[in-house]
Amino acid sequence: MNHNENLSLQEAPNSSASPPQATRTSQSITFLVVACCFLAILAEGYDVGIYGAVLSSLMADKSWSLSPVQAGLIGSYALIGMMIGNVLIGTLSDLIGRKWSLITCIGVFSITMGLAAMAATPDMLGAIRFIGGLALGGAMPLATSLTIEYSPAHRRSLMNAIMFSGFPIGGILGVIFSLLFLSDYGWRFLFWLGLIPLLLLPILIWKLPESINFLLSRNRLEEARAICTKYQFDMPKIESSTQGTSEKTKWSNVILLFSKPYLQSTFFFWITFFMGLLLVYGLSTWLPKLMFQAGYPLGSSLSLLMMLNITSTIGALGAGLAADRWGSKRVISIAYFAAGISLALLSFKPPTLLLYPLIGIAGIGSTGIMIILSAYITKYFPGNIRTTALGWASGVGRVGASCGPILGGLLLSWQVDLSWNFYIFALAAIIASLAILFVPVEKDRLI
Repeated sequence: MNHNENLSLQEAPNSSASPPQATRTSQSITFLVVACCFLAILAEGYDVGIYGAVLSSLMADKSWSLSPVQAGLIGSYALIGMMIGNVLIGTLSDLIGRKWSLITCIGVFSITMGLAAMAATPDMLGAIRFIGGLALGGAMPLATSLTIEYSPAHRRSLMNAIMFSGFPIGGILGVIFSLLFLSDYGWRFLFWLGLIPLLLLPILIWKLPESINFLLSRNRLEEARAICTKYQFDMPKIESSTQGTSEKTKWSNVILLFSKPYLQSTFFFWITFFMGLLLVYGLSTWLPKLMFQAGYPLGSSLSLLMMLNITSTIGALGAGLAADRWGSKRVISIAYFAAGISLALLSFKPPTLLLYPLIGIAGIGSTGIMIILSAYITKYFPGNIRTTALGWASGVGRVGASCGPILGGLLLSWQVDLSWNFYIFALAAIIASLAILFVPVEKDRLI
């Protein structure tokens, strides 16, 4: 396999530029892409997280009289849409590019937030959330792909963690806005706020560069050359690294995931993504409701959701540094195992002194470590199948994500002991911790 397939753009500064100048230019494009993708993922984090923040209020709305199962299904509609969106947006990005696909996704899921605020029935809300989910499903892989492409090889995990920290920060904003506005203005107002990301679109159109790999694959050489000249990349080396990515080879990339060298890796990555996203979206949807039923007031329950997102943000950055230094697999496994233990301990209704640290560990080992997992799979596989590997793993993970809210709703409707809700999510974390250990370590590339 060609070693150059795994070259990041910044490994080959233009020789015509002095090394310090080339380094500064490379850093500027990294910061630019990471900042743009951060804003996009922050908007998505708010969109996804706001449903869990308003769920108790939504279920208390007497005009709808939602059961736990209905509430869980509505929460899952967006996630089912995200699963389908992983495939549809991947196809769209092959036609119009990574940049414009990401911009389209943000526009669509922001508009559907406004439509959700006007929903007259639970069925209408579910349908709108499903449509929004189609766009949400495409945004994450696109932002990850652009971030990895424009990051230096030895800092991919950290840069991706910084970019992806926008997701829990978006969730934190959802909790803060809920604490400030939910009681006075109702849940619909919080969905109206989801229109704000539309203001980001002019910034992204102006600043975000297109993927050079995409431009070369479409034979748009002049545009690719313009970006390489501006940011001092070595065009010939990038061209050599993208050879063999024609339309004819796209299906062979999928087949390669199931070939003997990668079959075991693909299978256990899929299990980890499935359980990891089940954990993320199950907790994001049901944690405030579970804690409310455990006897905590609604304000405290929302504060716990905010704690989950804050620690996800901080933990992702720390885990990114650790993964770049000690290897992604080890860090991911430890984080999931710690999250599983913490969730199991929450079933004992611990005092406040222990409650927040346990929630914090669960946040690091759920949303936080999912960020590192996404970066791990993109640097694990060769450059020519990197996006394919992430897209398929994310699609399988969306199935788990859809199961999380439904499972939480079923457990509440069956009126099983509250502790079993925590045990089920703890089990998902432990399975993820073990599954990632079966990914062969020798292919954990830094390039």
